[in-house]
Parts: sequence; structure tokens; C-alpha cells
Amino acid sequence: MPTGKYIVIEGGDGTGKTTQADMLQKHLESQDINVIHLKEPGGSPVAEAIRSVIVDGTLPRTPMTNILLFTANRHELWHDRIKPALEAGTWVIATRNYWSTLVYQGHGEGVSESIITAITATFTEQAYMNPDYGFILSLDDLATSKDRISERGALDKPDTFESKGTDFQQRIHDGYLAIAETYHLPIISASQPIEVVAEAIRDQLHI
Repeated sequence: MPTGKYIVIEGGDGTGKTTQADMLQKHLESQDINVIHLKEPGGSPVAEAIRSVIVDGTLPRTPMTNILLFTANRHELWHDRIKPALEAGTWVIATRNYWSTLVYQGHGEGVSESIITAITATFTEQAYMNPDYGFILSLDDLATSKDRISERGALDKPDTFESKGTDFQQRIHDGYLAIAETYHLPIISASQPIEVVAEAIRDQLHI
């Protein structure tokens, strides 16, 4: 049985990753492809418990603690959900993977990219770190990103990263552009209509 494809949709907060992953899932299912959509952080009982700590902005912690929390989440998610699904021939769409940590803890919080990569490689596998397809959704206007986050109520309670200031959000935006160049990931403007973005993703997948 052929293995499934591992697809990662990345981007800053408010870029529409979940919406696009849901639309892609429906499209693949219409092609009779078995597919699941998983969100990082989270995706399994243990991973969801770790996520509850990660997103709690009332818990101060160091950037390295964030890296270790995210890595524990990924270790669990990879071995419990993603790898078994791929081996069974199921396609996996993930919103975020370790590229997020390269951006948020690397560019955003100042940790060396080599440290993040080494820790991730130790506790996942190369197949996790090298998805079959990856995309970066980008919004040039940070105000639009903040408006979208606010519309879904995410700013009503303190979040570890979404509630940080403009300087941090600019570093995140610039970090994704740098990651896209380093890892040869296509950048898709999330300012376009939702269906246009979805079509651009499908075009990259040739489906």
C-alpha cells in the first residue's frame, strides 16, 4: 500500500490556515482520497493537554520552555496520529509544524534555529521535518491579521502569542518570509478571496 502524503499549511495568526485546510480536506475527499486534518499544537489527548499549557498566556515561561512544550506535543502527535495515518495510506493535512517554532521561538523569541532544528530532529523523524508539500499563507497588512484574530474572539483572553505587540508580530511576518526562502516553500497571499487561495494550493498539489 502506498504511503499517504503529508501536507503542511503554515502562516501567522489570522491567515486562514484552518479554513484552507478544511477546504482542501473536502476537495481531497471528493477525489476519493482518505485524509485527516490535524492542528498543531494538539491532535491527540496528550497533545491537547500540552496545548492547554502552551496557549495559556497567564503562565510566564522562557522561550526554551516553549520549544520543549511544542516538541513534546509534536513527538506525541507524530507517533500517535501522523505516522500511523501515513503508513496506512491516509493523507494528512496539518496546520503548522516545526516551521512555526523556527518562526515564533526563533525569529520571534530569539532562539537559534540550529537549536530548534536539533531538538525537533531528536524527538520526531525526518519524515516529519520534510513534509511532501508545504505552504506559507501570508498577510502583508498586520492590521488585517489583528482584525481577523479579533473577529474570532481570540483576543478576549490572553494568548501566549496572538496577544503580543506589533513588533513581535512584525518579526513573525518577516520570519515566515525567511523560512519560505530557506525551505523553498511557496508563499500564497492570504489577502485574496478564500476560493482563490484554495485554488492556488490545489494548483501546487496538481489535484
